[in-house]
Amino acid sequence: MTRLTPADLEAARDRLVPDVVADGLRVLFCGINPGLMTAATGHHFARPGNRFWPVLHLSGFTPRLLAPAEQAELLTYGLGITNLVARATARADELTAEEYAEGGRLLTAKVARLRPRWLAVVGVTAYRAAFQERGARVGPQEGAVGGSRVWVLPNPSGLNAHWTAATMAEEFARLREAAEA
Repeated sequence: MTRLTPADLEAARDRLVPDVVADGLRVLFCGINPGLMTAATGHHFARPGNRFWPVLHLSGFTPRLLAPAEQAELLTYGLGITNLVARATARADELTAEEYAEGGRLLTAKVARLRPRWLAVVGVTAYRAAFQERGARVGPQEGAVGGSRVWVLPNPSGLNAHWTAATMAEEFARLREAAEA
């Protein structure tokens, strides 16, 4: 694992993390925003305590556990990753309502261009803020974003103690089954 200094992490605040996308994906996963470790490495969900990669594997989306540095391999499974807000922060609660709203507008345009079968937003609070869907819950949503169906997933951050890796994997697996149908 790469050892990053506090100076490395602070410099990461200004780095953009490239999307891992292609046209016509089965599922486009959308994180809230890059954490500092993600921005420093350029790899989505790179913080060691983040459960995205293990849950992706446990749910059957990938045949083996991928490391964040292997994120490009997702495309071979018809999967991709983007973020709602591009600005890197130590915690998502540092984002403003305006950033969420603008992120929702930009994400809608991106999804309309890429046409994934499903948009999977990881974080119900972020989905609510970006799309003014105050009553949204984890699971499939009634409306569409950019013409794609939407599934809200639990936030895989280690800070989200309401969900275990096992219960998250069950929800991710429900999405996988819908995406394969």
